[in-house]
Amino acid sequence: MQKYFKAIAEALGISLKQVEAVTSLLDDGATVPFISRYRKEATGGLDEVAVFNIESQYHKFAELDKRKQTIIETIAEQGKLTDDLKRKIDDTLDSTTLEDIYLPYKPKKRTRATVAREQGLEPLAGWLMKQQPGSAEQIAERFVKGDVDSVEKALAGARDIIAEWVSENAVARQRVRNCFNHNAVVTSKVVKGKESDAIKYGDYYDFSEPLRRCPSHRMLAMRRGENEGFLRIGIEPQGTDVTDMLHRQFMKANNEAAQQVEMAIDDSYKRLIQPSIENEFKKISKDKADKEAIGVFSTNLRQLLLASPLGRKRILALDPGFRTGCKVVCLDETGCLVHHEAIFPHPPQNEWRESQETIKALVKKYKIEAIAIGNGTASRETEAFVKSIGLNGVQIFVVSENGASVYSASQAARDEFPDQDVTVRGAVSIGRRLMDPLAELVKIDPKSIGVGQYQHDVDQAALKESLDFVVESCVNSVGVNLNTASKHLLAYVSGLGEKLAQNIVDYRTENGAFRSRQQLKKVPRLGDKAFEQSAAFLRIPESDNPLDNSAVHPESYSIVDRMAADLGCSVSDLIADAQLRNRIDLKRYVTPTVGLPTLQDIKAELEKPGRDPRTEIQEFAFAEGVNTIADLQEGMVLPGIVTNITNFGAFVDIGVHQDGLVHISQLANKYVSNPNDVVSLHQHVMVKVESVDSTRKRISLTMKGVKQD
Repeated sequence: MQKYFKAIAEALGISLKQVEAVTSLLDDGATVPFISRYRKEATGGLDEVAVFNIESQYHKFAELDKRKQTIIETIAEQGKLTDDLKRKIDDTLDSTTLEDIYLPYKPKKRTRATVAREQGLEPLAGWLMKQQPGSAEQIAERFVKGDVDSVEKALAGARDIIAEWVSENAVARQRVRNCFNHNAVVTSKVVKGKESDAIKYGDYYDFSEPLRRCPSHRMLAMRRGENEGFLRIGIEPQGTDVTDMLHRQFMKANNEAAQQVEMAIDDSYKRLIQPSIENEFKKISKDKADKEAIGVFSTNLRQLLLASPLGRKRILALDPGFRTGCKVVCLDETGCLVHHEAIFPHPPQNEWRESQETIKALVKKYKIEAIAIGNGTASRETEAFVKSIGLNGVQIFVVSENGASVYSASQAARDEFPDQDVTVRGAVSIGRRLMDPLAELVKIDPKSIGVGQYQHDVDQAALKESLDFVVESCVNSVGVNLNTASKHLLAYVSGLGEKLAQNIVDYRTENGAFRSRQQLKKVPRLGDKAFEQSAAFLRIPESDNPLDNSAVHPESYSIVDRMAADLGCSVSDLIADAQLRNRIDLKRYVTPTVGLPTLQDIKAELEKPGRDPRTEIQEFAFAEGVNTIADLQEGMVLPGIVTNITNFGAFVDIGVHQDGLVHISQLANKYVSNPNDVVSLHQHVMVKVESVDSTRKRISLTMKGVKQD
């Protein structure tokens, strides 16, 4: 694997030693969060993104190695494996090059060239390929027999064999690829007769653009149209004569044989090479678009999961509605459901006063500290209704409902609330999101959260890998309360997974709250490796040892004990007293395995043990009197919340039940290449209404020249 390690190091711009250290730890069962947080000395301080990239590349090369072994075995079975060929295969680091090497030996379906070989025409093809002087027809007459009943048939069969030789030539294929790389144009045309049905793809009825300039969202939109049967997409180099280049490579003379070869080359490109390389570039462009879209989705998801939590507060949550009413639930500080009912303050029932009295009574009875209102249908009307009650001291928040309906119908929701219907479960999810977005959103498939771009069109395996990494990263960076976390949250903790998470919950149910991290070792099937990987990411606020509520790893407890002993104090004193901490000389505690990076992390953690990296939540209010698209006028400056970020701009909720788009060109008074450089998910922004298309429900917004608070 050494050659692969070198390739990974070069690709990622890191040292070979770092790659070897990370892969060794991975092979030993370590996770990405654990390696990046607690093995900095071994990795040279690589962050989790770098470690994840090494892991991904490592797996990719492992798959390439398996493919090489299969190819070598297949060629060996044919008796065609030479030392030189095996060396070429072994030295290859690129899957495309590997498949080019393998192509002449790859078992094929029955082709025109196969038939020609069976008819004994390969010697004729060989003679023509040498392009020697002489009459091609006279030579071909020798092969007229059986099914080959004419000279023309003999020459046609020989050309089929030559065409296949040309198409399997690695140099030729690479030259064609180079033409595609430099000059490929992607085209899209509407399928005849589908014009009226494909109206949403109207921009792509007759479209062309250099492939290298085609952004991911455009490529994915066209691919979706093609998959739905509305568009035909093509990719081909323009402004260059590819066949002329192939002629120069293969033609050596100007005679009858060369004329036959020329015809075969033209046929090879049109029938074999061009479709094959076009498919390659369709895949390459799709993979590139997928990668960009997954990157956007991952960035958005990270921001969403790390959104500001309100914390352990008593919450009243409302899932708004008109005809069916508003579902109301009350939650205690731990998120447990203590009450639910429905109120009907809106048409057609209009039970405004009765609903007000109900909310007042619930706020008083359950000592409600904050109210969460879902941002779906009737959200603005419900917000106005709640504010009209005049609940002094109770904070009011509008919370995104994205994915709440998915959760309410999920097995996870049924397991939590087997006796409640989907409306109650959905309202509970809204309330819990306000308390801790991360803890609640991990229960939902990330694709259903609504912050992606073409998430159902991209490679689903790659999407899952990336999103799982983001969720795992967020969970472990925040840390998890071992005594309150759900099995869904615990499952993302480094080293655990679903089965151990369930075992922890079961043990907690049977034995009560954990009193120390060491008690984790009593959980069935939670061995030393799982303890090593997970313990530091689990918090126990009630533990007698204050380090159990910190990110200090149990393997480093002895170091902190020594620090405290050297200063003549307890660990609790060390955490409470900044002057004591300032007297710590970290160099005294350096060992062959523990260096300054780990010691600096320990000292930082002692300053704020168990600190939450997320920012404090802020209240937000939409503009009064602007509730629907009909209320909008061009030039209005309104407050809004960023709800989604794409490559082409940001969507902003301004309180009219239809998000507006701030195009990337309208995000700032300067050139913006990446919207995430200017805005973030759930950011409070001020926007100006540029235009409103009520028919198509499109709102164009701008942030240019708009003062931001």
